[in-house]
Amino acid sequence: MSPKSIAVINFKGGVGKTTVTWSLGNIISQNTDLEVLMLDLDPQMSLTEAIGLNESTGHLDDKFGKWYEKSLKHRLTIYDALEVFKKAGQNFKFPVGFETIYQIDEQLHFVPSVEELYWLDLDGFEGKNVKDFIRQFLGKITNSANLPKYELFLFDCSPSFSLLTYSVLSCCDLILIPVNPDYFGSRGLSLVLNSLQKRIEPYPFPKIAVFMNKAKIYGGLLTNEVQFYMREVKRLCADISKENNIEVKFLESTIRESVGLKRAINEGQLPRELVREFEQLWRECAEYLK
Repeated sequence: MSPKSIAVINFKGGVGKTTVTWSLGNIISQNTDLEVLMLDLDPQMSLTEAIGLNESTGHLDDKFGKWYEKSLKHRLTIYDALEVFKKAGQNFKFPVGFETIYQIDEQLHFVPSVEELYWLDLDGFEGKNVKDFIRQFLGKITNSANLPKYELFLFDCSPSFSLLTYSVLSCCDLILIPVNPDYFGSRGLSLVLNSLQKRIEPYPFPKIAVFMNKAKIYGGLLTNEVQFYMREVKRLCADISKENNIEVKFLESTIRESVGLKRAINEGQLPRELVREFEQLWRECAEYLK
C-alpha cells in the first residue's frame, strides 16, 4: 500500500495545528505498527521548537541540537532540498537520509523547519516551479533503501498560503482542519475552504476533514457554547460540500482544551485525558482515507 499524507492546516493562527500534528504522530506511532514521518513546514518553527527545545535551559536539547547543527552545516535541510529542486527541476537529486530526518523514536521521525523558510516567498520562487517539490521529495524518501518505509506523512503547514503549502496541498490525501469553538473560528472556516478550492484547482482535490479543537469541558461535558459552534461548523461543512461539489467531512471527534499539551510534546507523552480523544480522531481520519 502506498503511503498516505495528511496536511494539518488553518489560515487562522492559534487553532492548535502544531499540537494536533504532534499528538496524531505520537498516538499513531505508539498504538499502531505504522512508521510515521512528521514535517514542519511552518516558518514559525513551532513544532521544531516544541520537539527540540529543553524548557528548563531555554536551549535546544543536547541530542537534537547536535543533530540539527550537523544538518544545517552539511546543507541537508528541507530548505536546501528545495533550493536544489528549484535549480534541477525534474532532474532533482538530493541525498535524503538521517541528516535530513531526525529520529524521535523507533517509529516516529521528523523533518524540522529552518529559519530560511521565512523568506521563501520573497526569494524568487515561482508557484509553478515549486508545485511538484513535496511530491518528489516524498518520492525520494519512499524509494530510499536507507530509510524506513514510512506509511504516513504528517505536515504541519504554515498559517498562511505559502509556496510550500501549495506544494503539499497539490499532492496530499487529506487536508485536516482544526477549528476552535468561537465566532471567528467558525466564520473563518468558510474563508479557508473557499481559499483552498481556488488555490488547489485545477489539480486533483484532496479529501477535507474538519474537527473541533480546544473544546471547553464543564462537569465532564462539552459546554453549551462548544455544542452551538459544533452545530454551526457541521452545517457549514454540509453547505460548502453541496454548493461547491467538494468533499468536506465534519468529524465527530472533539479535542478538549489542555494547557499542558505543548509541554507534553517536549516530554514525549500525551496527557492521559487526551489519549482517547486523539485515538478517536485518528480512527476517523484512517477510515476517511480508505
